[in-house]
Amino acid sequence: MDLGLKGLRAVVTGGTKGIGRAIAETLAAEGADVAICARNKDDVEQTVAALKSKGVNATGGAVDVADGPALAAWVADAAAEFGGIDIAVSNVSALAIGTDDESWKRGFDIDMMGTVHLVNACMPHLEKSKAPSIVTISSVSGREIDFAAGPYGAFKAALIHYTQGLAFQLAGKGIRANSVSPGNTYFEGGVWNQIKDGNPELYATALALNPTGRMGTPQEMANATVFLASPAASFITGTNLVVDGALTRGVQF
Repeated sequence: MDLGLKGLRAVVTGGTKGIGRAIAETLAAEGADVAICARNKDDVEQTVAALKSKGVNATGGAVDVADGPALAAWVADAAAEFGGIDIAVSNVSALAIGTDDESWKRGFDIDMMGTVHLVNACMPHLEKSKAPSIVTISSVSGREIDFAAGPYGAFKAALIHYTQGLAFQLAGKGIRANSVSPGNTYFEGGVWNQIKDGNPELYATALALNPTGRMGTPQEMANATVFLASPAASFITGTNLVVDGALTRGVQF
């Protein structure tokens, strides 16, 4: 299937590792120009070089998405370099699971407002696009209570609500908005890799919950995200796509 992404222009936050990196690479492999941001400058530069090797335009910036003005400036730079923006993918999370005030603040500033600020900064460009799309990365922790109940789960649930609101509000402008809710996703250096090494009992418990007997991969999450972002999903908006290998049991109507 041709996803129709060739020549489109995408921005991806948290695009240097894990799911975000896989999303950026998959967009580039499909012919889209890609701008990525993350906090580590060296990681950004290495990722941009890898994206350019796929034959597309790529750019990046060292940005903390909790800094709204810096995020808006990065979006403006990417739009200027590419001549516009067609796709916005909000992927960054604080991964805050503590119950202290600072954890709640980080979750709000990064997960929630990082997404809101990205969408607001991209909106003038999306309104001019012929194939505009927003995809937010939520989590299965946003639709059921698990060990991440607290800031992480609460704000992931809020992202789904926010995104579906965008879909309704922006449908008349032809701008689609969807969310993807990954299940447990394993990759080297990722949170589940750290849990496997640091808390093998929790890792074994989490692994046993999935009837497939394994966790997902960043590429599997990227495949779903890139499809939703693409013109091939032109009549899909306001959906939350759960990609969890039957981990969650709640029926989604």
